[in-house]
Amino acid sequence: MKTILVPTQNVRSMTSTLETAVLLAQRTGAYIEGVPLWFGVPEFVAAEFASTFSIETYRARRDEETAEARRLFETFMRERGIAAGRTTADRPWFGWFAEVAPGEDLVGDHGRTFDVIVMSRPDADTAAPYQRAIESGLFESGRPVLLAPPVAPRQIATNIMIHWNGSTEQARTNALAMPLLRLAGRVTVLAVVGGQDVPGPSADQVRKQLRYNGIAAEPMTIELDGRSTGEAILAAASAQGCDLLVKGAFTRNRLRQMIFGGATRHVMQNADLPLLMAH
Repeated sequence: MKTILVPTQNVRSMTSTLETAVLLAQRTGAYIEGVPLWFGVPEFVAAEFASTFSIETYRARRDEETAEARRLFETFMRERGIAAGRTTADRPWFGWFAEVAPGEDLVGDHGRTFDVIVMSRPDADTAAPYQRAIESGLFESGRPVLLAPPVAPRQIATNIMIHWNGSTEQARTNALAMPLLRLAGRVTVLAVVGGQDVPGPSADQVRKQLRYNGIAAEPMTIELDGRSTGEAILAAASAQGCDLLVKGAFTRNRLRQMIFGGATRHVMQNADLPLLMAH
């Protein structure tokens, strides 16, 4: 993974997100691009309310928040020793791209030309626009989204767990994760008995495919034992000391998961390790 997109806001959770992006870039020699993520209304909408909402005030606020996001991003990169321009092929470097439209659609639109999008893991209190920005990345970019936990890991993609549930979404996520799976010292394919599986190939068939690609994956099968599928997955990843979980997003209907819950929603809101997800 040689190109990493980090939608940036001046919020507390960005520290872990940027740290996770840097760890990944250091492993792969990647380019990290920051973009401002701002949820203000589009300027043409603001203009409609010019009598009560000054367009100059709108622009000033937008420019101020964009500048704050850029300062945060560039300062963090320099403090971690990331170069502002490319030096060698295997050394990470960074850049900033400001010419993006406000709103959550930025992630899905701009993210299409990157190998991975790194964002903060949401929780139950995360604002709706940021939740939608993550879903824009998952549903509209065609790229994987790496969700950083609240506390950044010390390393990433050295001990990877794949949650296999037979789904198209998981198969796609596995394929997108292949560069990281090849880097890992250990890969485990997890099957959850009684979990939210769909008809599809077995975990053993996945391990065979990985083996043909030079990846020796270990099998792991667990029971629910009164837990939800999401709880069982996270417990298994924690027990194995994993530093990356590869999981397909929203195998079940997204609206159903929002209303009734589901493995994707639980894992997204509760994981304490990085998550690589795709739909």
